[in-house]
Amino acid sequence: TRPYRCFLPGGDRTKDYIDIFFYDGPISRDLGFGDVLNSTHHLAGRLGGAIQANRTSQLIAVATDGETFGHHKREKERCLAYAFTQEFPQRGWNVTNYAHYLSMYTPTWEVELKPVTAWSCAHGVGRWQDDCGCGAEKGWHQKWRRPLRDSLNWLRDRLVEVYEQVGSNLLGDPWQARDEYINVIRDRSKANVESFLQRHCIEKLTPSAEIDALRLLEMQRHSLLMFTSCGWFFEELSRPEGVQILRYAARAIQLAGEVAGVQLEKEFIRQLSFAPTNVEQYKNGAEVYRHLVLSAQVSLKQVAAHYAISSLFTAYPTEHRVYCYTAEQIDYQLQSMGPLSLAVGQLRLVSEITWESEHVTFAVLHLGGWDFHCCIQPFAGRRAYSELKHELFEALQQAGAAQTILAMHRLFKDADGGATHPYSLQNLFAEERHRIMRLLSRETLKRLDQLYTQVYRDNYAVLMAFYRDELPVPPELQVAAEMALCHRALDAARSLERDMSEIDAGTEKGCIQLTELEAIAQEAKLFRCQLNIPEAKKTIERMILRSLWHLLHDSNPATLESDVQRIERTIEVAQKLNLGLSLDRAQEIYYSCLNHQIMPQYLQAGLSWSPAQGDVSCRVDLLQLRPLLRLAQKLAVDIDAWLNQLV
Repeated sequence: TRPYRCFLPGGDRTKDYIDIFFYDGPISRDLGFGDVLNSTHHLAGRLGGAIQANRTSQLIAVATDGETFGHHKREKERCLAYAFTQEFPQRGWNVTNYAHYLSMYTPTWEVELKPVTAWSCAHGVGRWQDDCGCGAEKGWHQKWRRPLRDSLNWLRDRLVEVYEQVGSNLLGDPWQARDEYINVIRDRSKANVESFLQRHCIEKLTPSAEIDALRLLEMQRHSLLMFTSCGWFFEELSRPEGVQILRYAARAIQLAGEVAGVQLEKEFIRQLSFAPTNVEQYKNGAEVYRHLVLSAQVSLKQVAAHYAISSLFTAYPTEHRVYCYTAEQIDYQLQSMGPLSLAVGQLRLVSEITWESEHVTFAVLHLGGWDFHCCIQPFAGRRAYSELKHELFEALQQAGAAQTILAMHRLFKDADGGATHPYSLQNLFAEERHRIMRLLSRETLKRLDQLYTQVYRDNYAVLMAFYRDELPVPPELQVAAEMALCHRALDAARSLERDMSEIDAGTEKGCIQLTELEAIAQEAKLFRCQLNIPEAKKTIERMILRSLWHLLHDSNPATLESDVQRIERTIEVAQKLNLGLSLDRAQEIYYSCLNHQIMPQYLQAGLSWSPAQGDVSCRVDLLQLRPLLRLAQKLAVDIDAWLNQLV
C-alpha cells in the first residue's frame, strides 16, 4: 500500500486533512483465520508475496485483532516476536509504523471516504441495527437488532432529560462535566473527585448532593456503555455481549431512579419484548432482561452479605476493600458450637464510585457444609443492635440451628418493616464464592483421595492380572488407579518444591521425590492411566524456573554438571507423566542469559587467549559451557547460531 491524503469537504487544504493507509485484506485474514503464523518462515513468505519489485518504497500493512496472538492462537506471539527480531532483519525488511513511514514519504495520492461503512458489514452499518445477515450463524435471524436499537435510543433520550433537568441544578455545564468525567474514571481518589466537583459544580454541594452529581455522571457513563458495538455484532441477543449492554442499561435506569425518582424500567422492558431471540428459553429481549440482567444487579445489601459470609473464612481488618466498595468493620463477633458458626456485626459500606454509603447490621449462620443463612438490615441504633446480638447468640447456645434461623427472621427487618431477604453462598461474587467452594471441598476431596488410594492398593494385583491377560479393566478400578496415582504425583511434586532450597544448596535431597515421580510415571504407563494433574504441572514449572535461574545466575562450578542433570531429569519426568509443561518462561530466561551474558563473555575470553600465556581459563569455561549448551536440547531452544561460532 501507499499513504493517501483525504481532504475534509469544505476545509482548508493546508491543514484540514487526514492521511490514510489501506491494509492488505487477504494477508490480514490469513493472520486471523489461516495458518500463516505456524512459522516465521511461512509468515515471511506470505508477506513477501505482496512485494512489488518495481517499487522504490513499499509498505505492507496488515491488521488483525491483538488477541489473535496468544489468545485465539496460543503461542503465536512468539512467531511474531521472532519474525520482528530475526526473520525480517535477515531479509532486509524494516518493521515500522504509519507515523514513521509518513515522516519519510509524503502522500502523493488522494482518496475520498465513502460514508456510513464498516469493515465487517457489507450493508453499511446494518450490522448494528438491522437483520442484514452479517454475523448470522446456525440459520438464526437478527430481527432483534432494530428493536434493541430503538429501545436503547428511547432510554438514552429519557436519560438525557433526567441528566439535564437534575444536572442543571448541580453542574455549571452538565455536558462539559460529562465529557471531562473521564478524568475521574481514570483516577477515583478522593482528592481528584473533590477537585473535579469543585471545578464543575455550581456551588459547594452538600454530601447528598455530591452523591447525586456522581450518580448522574455514572448514569451518563452507562448510557454510553450500553451502545457498545459488540452488543449487536453477533447472531444472538442472549449472548454475553448483548446481555452486557443490557446490564449497562439497567444500571443507568437504577441510577436515574435513585437520583430523580423516575420509573423507566417497566417501559424499557415492554419495548424489549419486541426484540425476538433465537433461543426458545428466552423468547424475546424482555425475557433476556428478566433472566440474565435483573439477577445480576448488585445492591449494597448484597455487598454486605458477601462480606458477612466470607468473614467466616477470612479475618478482615477494620477497613477492607470489596471490589469498588470500602467496608469499615465497626463491630464483629464470631461464635462456634459444634458444626455451627454464627457471626454478628456492624458494617459501613461506601461506594468508591458514587460515594453513597450504608450502615448495616448483619448476621450469618453457617450450618456446616454448603449451607449458609445470612440476614442484612439497616443499622437501627446501638441498643437495638446489642439486644439483637444477645438474642442471636443465646438462641445458638440454647436451641441450635432452627431456633437461630427463626430468631434471625424475627429480628431482621427491611426498611419498610417487612421480613428481610435471606442470602446464601450463591449470592457471593463469583471469585469469592469459588474460593469458599474450594475450601469447603478440601476435606471431602481428602477423604476421597484416601479411599481411591486404598482401593488401588487392595486391587493392585487384580489390575495387573486384567492387563496381563488383556481383559477389559472394570472402570471403577481404572478410575481408582488414575486418582490414586494423581494424588501420589501431586504429593511428590509438592515435596519436591519444598526441598528446593536444599537442592539449590547442592545436596541430593529431592532425588527421592524425582525417583518417586519416575515410579508413578512407570505405573501410569503400565496401567494406561491418563493423569490430569494441573497443579503438579504448575509446581514443576515453578521448580524448573527457579533451578534454572539459580544455575544461570548463582551456580557453583563444582556442581554445575549435577545441577544441569537435575533440571534435565525433572523435565524428562514431567514428559513421562504427560504433564504438558509450558517452558516458555524458562526458555526466555535461558536464551536471554546465553545470548547476552554467557556466550559473549566466553567468546571474548577465547579471543584474548593465546597458548604462550599459558592461560587455561578458556578451556575451563568450555568445560562449563558444554552442559549449559546441552540443556538447550531439553528446553527446546535453538542454539545453532552459537554452536556454529564454536566450531
